[in-house]
Amino acid sequence: MRVNQDIRYEPDEQCPIFLCIVVGVQGVLLTLAPVVVLAGVAFRSSGHESSVAWAVFASMAVSGTATALQAVRIGRLGAGHVYLMGSAPLFVVVCIPALVAGGPALMASLVVVSSLFQFAVANWLPLLRRIITPVVSGTVMMLVAATVAPIGMGMLNDVPAGVSAAAAPSVYTVTLVVAAGMALRASGAWRLWSPIIGMMAGCVVSAAFGLYDFRQVITAPWVGFPVSQWSGFDLTPGPEFWSLLPLFVAVTLVISTNVISDSMVIQSASWRRPRVTDFRGVQGALNVTGLATALAGVAGGMPIMGFAGASTSLVSFTGVAARSVGYAVGAILLVLAFLPKLSAVLLAIPGPVLGIYFIFLSAVIFIGGMRAVLQAGDFRTTLVAGLAFWIGAGVEHQPILPSLTHGAWGALLSSGITVGSVAAILMNVFLELTSPRRRRLDVELDMASLPEIDGFFRELASRSGWNDASTERLRSAGEETLLSLSQPGGDHVDGNAPRLRILARPDGRTMELEFVVVSEKENIEDRLAYLGEQVESSDESEISFRLLRHYASSVRHQKYQGVDVVTVRVDASP
Repeated sequence: MRVNQDIRYEPDEQCPIFLCIVVGVQGVLLTLAPVVVLAGVAFRSSGHESSVAWAVFASMAVSGTATALQAVRIGRLGAGHVYLMGSAPLFVVVCIPALVAGGPALMASLVVVSSLFQFAVANWLPLLRRIITPVVSGTVMMLVAATVAPIGMGMLNDVPAGVSAAAAPSVYTVTLVVAAGMALRASGAWRLWSPIIGMMAGCVVSAAFGLYDFRQVITAPWVGFPVSQWSGFDLTPGPEFWSLLPLFVAVTLVISTNVISDSMVIQSASWRRPRVTDFRGVQGALNVTGLATALAGVAGGMPIMGFAGASTSLVSFTGVAARSVGYAVGAILLVLAFLPKLSAVLLAIPGPVLGIYFIFLSAVIFIGGMRAVLQAGDFRTTLVAGLAFWIGAGVEHQPILPSLTHGAWGALLSSGITVGSVAAILMNVFLELTSPRRRRLDVELDMASLPEIDGFFRELASRSGWNDASTERLRSAGEETLLSLSQPGGDHVDGNAPRLRILARPDGRTMELEFVVVSEKENIEDRLAYLGEQVESSDESEISFRLLRHYASSVRHQKYQGVDVVTVRVDASP
């Protein structure tokens, strides 16, 4: 068994206070710039300069609170790991039109309502898994990136009148070269710091051209409370609210799916010895994200999401995964929220530097979406993503049927994110409806059900015209999946076996099997991935996993609160 000796303190272990504070400061440095910059850009670009100070204060306070809550494990609240939280870059493109249409009050109402969908996803994800697919999530991320990039492009030449014509090109060129060079050639934690170091280099050049506003920094108080006040809520939602709500919901759903994968990655990076995923922690991470988004709306700040890359890099670089680090990061962010001078240093960053930062941000988001789509499956699913992306991009940048984009509902019909997301969902629904009909079998999750399951697979293979070798492969994959899911020895709580539903869809030379069961068993997909790195073992509990990996072309396990969904693809033999 592989042991990660770099982990000095696991989540449950006590970390010395001084070391905890030092690591906490490093975590704050990874999250502080996005929190301040995103709030400043969103409110300034929408014409709400007077609300910037309050938005930054609220965003920092909520980010600190959320990071501390993620380190907690109270029931279904908290990931129980160091999970850094901050302002969500994905939300910038939807917050700006909300601020333009109705000001901070409208944005606050939309943020609070969208948080309800995060709680709904946490509870209903098993029912939504055919709608919120990796293809849909990846498409939305690519559309968000395509919308964020123009914002950055528009900032590149945002300089005061009268400065040298070479000022803006010099600033954004240096920023891009330094950030891109480090991102392409650096490794480990240095790659994570590449955008920040690029911004620092750009600020140095900006100061040489007189673009950096030192007066804003000098006049800002060291300690204080924002002069601007909370904007409240828009309690009379009009057409603008209803037209923008689908955008907020689409981004919220994408962030929710990202939280699931992020929390799994953070768990695997936080222990010395490999462990199966604790999905109660995944559920807790989702609930804290929803709660943090609601708090951000109430406080008048930017919506919140987790920074998985920063979290895992912090743990890997320092070797400290103790929960106390999460508490330290949260406490430090709360203290910094009352230090306006520090925020002023970041808010004074000139437009050309921020423009490159947003271009980098859009590139990272686009790559993440593209990776999700390419990992999702075959030609059909990738074609769905490609068509939906270009439909959305066409609506966003060159409106299709422009006569429909005027009036109160123009924000909805001219949004590439909304139209592209709907297009991806509709094409997925079309594929689902036109695919071969699923066959279903309901049995108890017990080895006594094996004869009935075996007969079900025999009939499926016969209807599909599979040969004897293919039929045996299908039957064996089904048997090993049943063995992997069954309770040891067939003993069940109160003598009641969980129910197992098998959904089978033949597709030519491939059979897709879906096993849906209520179980507290470990994640099969993680188990198979773990076994793939180990030497052969005589442990009898691993035999079914090894055989299943042999018979099936792919195995995917999705575990929700109280529901397991195991998808097994079996290819026919030649």
